[in-house]
Amino acid sequence: MTMRARDPARAAETGGDGQTAAEAGPDGGAGGRLEAGPAIQYKDLRDEIGRDEVVRDELRRGKVKRPGGPGARPGERPRTHTTAHTTAYGGAEQAMDSIRIRGGNPLKGQIAIGGAKNAALPLMVAALLTDGTLTLSRMPDLADIKTLSNLLVQHGAEIEIGGGDGVRDPQRRTAKITTSEITSTTAPYDLVRRMRASVLVLGPILARMGEASVSLPGGCAIGTRPVDLHLKGLEALGAEIELEGGYIHARAPKGLAGGRYVFPMISVGATENILMAATLAKGETTLENAAMEPEVTDLAHCLVRMGARIEGIGTNTLRIQGVDRLEGAEHDVVPDRIETGTYAMAAAATGGELELIGARADLMGAVTETLAFAGVQFQKTPRGFKVKRSQTDLVGVDMMTEPYPGFPTDMQAQFMALMALADGASMVTETIFENRFMHVPELARMGADINLHGGSAMVRGVPALTGAEVMATDLRASVSLVIAGLVAAGETTVSRVYHLDRGYELLEEKLGACGAEIERVSGATV
Repeated sequence: MTMRARDPARAAETGGDGQTAAEAGPDGGAGGRLEAGPAIQYKDLRDEIGRDEVVRDELRRGKVKRPGGPGARPGERPRTHTTAHTTAYGGAEQAMDSIRIRGGNPLKGQIAIGGAKNAALPLMVAALLTDGTLTLSRMPDLADIKTLSNLLVQHGAEIEIGGGDGVRDPQRRTAKITTSEITSTTAPYDLVRRMRASVLVLGPILARMGEASVSLPGGCAIGTRPVDLHLKGLEALGAEIELEGGYIHARAPKGLAGGRYVFPMISVGATENILMAATLAKGETTLENAAMEPEVTDLAHCLVRMGARIEGIGTNTLRIQGVDRLEGAEHDVVPDRIETGTYAMAAAATGGELELIGARADLMGAVTETLAFAGVQFQKTPRGFKVKRSQTDLVGVDMMTEPYPGFPTDMQAQFMALMALADGASMVTETIFENRFMHVPELARMGADINLHGGSAMVRGVPALTGAEVMATDLRASVSLVIAGLVAAGETTVSRVYHLDRGYELLEEKLGACGAEIERVSGATV
C-alpha cells in the first residue's frame, strides 16, 4: 500500500481526506482491513459524485475488495467474515460487524505478537521531524494505523506499508515514511476527531515549521483525557498557544527553545509530544515526572537513532539536547504488551496453554506478578514465553491500575473478565480514567457478579458464565467480552466490534488457530 501527499491546493479544496471511501468506520473511526490498489480514492472522485455516491458506487461495482475472495493473500479472512465497516459522512451506508463465539474450548497453540499500536502511532508521527525516510518494522495492521496514515499523508508524508503476515510473521511488515516537506501545518477536525493520538502531530510540526494548528481530538469514550498537559509543556518550550474554533493554534516564530517542565500528573501522550518537539528545540530541555511506559522508551530509542540527544531513557526524568536536524532511520516497533497480556489472560481463562511468540516479559510490569498471584504460570521459551494456569482454579486477587510499571489501565477490562471466573473475590480499582467500567453491565449479562463502588469494582467469582448478546463500548472492553465468550456456555455475540479492529490484528484468526470457535459475521447495512 502506497500513500502519497496530494497537491496542497487540492488537499485544502477537498478537506484533506486521503481515505478510500470504505475505510472510514462507524463513529468516524477507520474500518477493517481492505485491499490496496484498485480501490478508488476520495481525492479522485469526491468532487464529481460526492462521498455518499462514492461509497455506494464502489460497493456495488466491487471496487472495494473484501479480503478472502479469489486471489486472497495468506492470513486474510474467508469471504463470509466481512472485515470492512462501511460508512460515509452525511449518513451513507454503514455495515456493523459482530463476532460470534461458542465457548468452552481451551486455547492451545502459538500466537505471534505484533508490534505495539501505542508505540507505532508516535513512531509514525516522529517521521514528521525529518525529511529523511523512517523505516519501521513489526508494524501492526490496524484501523488506527490507517487513520493516522491518512492524517500524515495530509501533512505531506509519503507512506509505503507492506510485507509480512500478521498471523505468522508480523516482524516482516514494514512502513516507510518520508516527509520531504510538510505541505500543511493544519490537522483538520475531519481527521483528528477519529483518534486522540492525532494530537501528537502538534509538537513535531511546530518544532519543524514554527507553527501548527490541530483540531481538538476525539477517541474512545473512556474519560475526558484533556490535552492541557501537551499545551503547557509546549509553552514551557516557548510556544504561543491559542484555542479558537475548536482548534489548537501554536506558534514559535523563532523556533522552540529548551526549557524545564514538570508534569503535574503522568501522561504518556504529553510526554511523547513534548519529547518529540524538544529534539529540535534550541538548548536543553528537562522533562520531570515523565511517563516511563515501554512505548515512550521505544520512541526515545527511535529518536536517538534519528540523531536526537536524549539522556535518562526509561526513567521519569528526560534530558534532551536539541539538534538542528534529524535524519531518517530504521527501527523495530516494540512488541505489544497489551496484546500479550490479553492472550495470556485468554489462555488462563480457558484453561489452555499458549506460547506467545515474540512476547517480552520484561515489558509486562506488574501484570505477570498479579497474574502469578491469581494462579497463572509463565515459562520463558527461546521465542517468547508460554502461559497457562499453575493450578486447577484461578484465585481472586485485588488489582489497581497505575502508570508503568504498575498494572496498565488497558488491561483492566480483560483482568476483570478473568476474575469473574476466579475462586473468591477481587477488588479492581481504576485510577487512570474515570469512565472505564462500561464493560461491567455487559459482563453481568453473561452472569458475572460485579458491583461498582465509585472507582472500584468488587468482582465475586462465579462457577461459569453463560453466552449472551453483548455490545462493545471501547477497544479494551470489547476484547474482555471476547475472553468471556471463550469460556461461556453456549453462544456469545459481540456487536460493535469495529472497536477491536483499532487494536487487535487478525484476532479471530489467531484465536481460531488455537481452538476457539469464533467467527466474524457481516452486519446488516443501516
